[in-house]
Amino acid sequence: MNTRQIWQAALGEIQLQMPRANYDTWLKDTFIVSHEDGVFVIAAPTPFAREWLANRLAGLVKRTLTGIIGRSVDVRFVVQAAALQQDGMPVLTPPSASSPEAEGSPASHSARFISPPPDPYTNLNPRYTFDNFIVGKCNHFAHAAALAIARGLTTNYNPLFLYSGVGLGKTHLLHAIGNLAVQQNGVQALYVSSETFTNDLIMSIREQKTANFRAKYRNTDLLLIDDIQFLAGKDGTQEEFFHTFNTLHQAGKQIVVSSDRPPRAIMSMEDRLRSRLEWGLIADMQPPDIETR
Repeated sequence: MNTRQIWQAALGEIQLQMPRANYDTWLKDTFIVSHEDGVFVIAAPTPFAREWLANRLAGLVKRTLTGIIGRSVDVRFVVQAAALQQDGMPVLTPPSASSPEAEGSPASHSARFISPPPDPYTNLNPRYTFDNFIVGKCNHFAHAAALAIARGLTTNYNPLFLYSGVGLGKTHLLHAIGNLAVQQNGVQALYVSSETFTNDLIMSIREQKTANFRAKYRNTDLLLIDDIQFLAGKDGTQEEFFHTFNTLHQAGKQIVVSSDRPPRAIMSMEDRLRSRLEWGLIADMQPPDIETR
């Protein structure tokens, strides 16, 4: 697998962990210039983008590449036009496997680098689990609450509201909750971003299939909604989510949502919906300290 393919895999994972607008602004036009001695040199289209990536997203990029490659890496950002990108990037070899046959097998290399696709029914990415979530003082409380919900040990945290800045693990925890709950308890789970929820609603209205939409979202045991803050200002979508929330909550079904800010700080959101988001447990996730990094 060459460095260009590795970067595409990394971008696919990073895109799951941040708002689409942020991804399109800062990462969509980036590419890997070179890789040598464990350092990936990543090109950004402008000096401003390079500085923003180095200051804000270097940690997330490093963690993602480390997970894909299977060994610790470092990153450096430079300014370079996309037209200069070369197709013939050097091929990376993963750490030696347990047998010579495995070392020489292209299939084994692909299995190591390519993430399994999300489940088509739950939208859960099997790559994100509690086992590979790094726990520290910055996120211990959120992790403990998420694990308790996934194991079915409590019904008191409903909804569970996770909030943090970009790249601190909210999306990872949402997927981990769903994956473990499905595996251990056989629940029917559904993960979507708020954008997907909105688009599904618009499409169902356009095609006159709102009954199908409501059946999809209201007949699940565990609903996981990412980036709930993007419902702000969308009155029709808020109305539908409000009734979806009520239906699930009254039926004793679990709801988990994430945001980049606490409910009280989400402007242009109806008070009745904001109030419901505060019914359960609110857990923030802070940037990692040096030890956790």
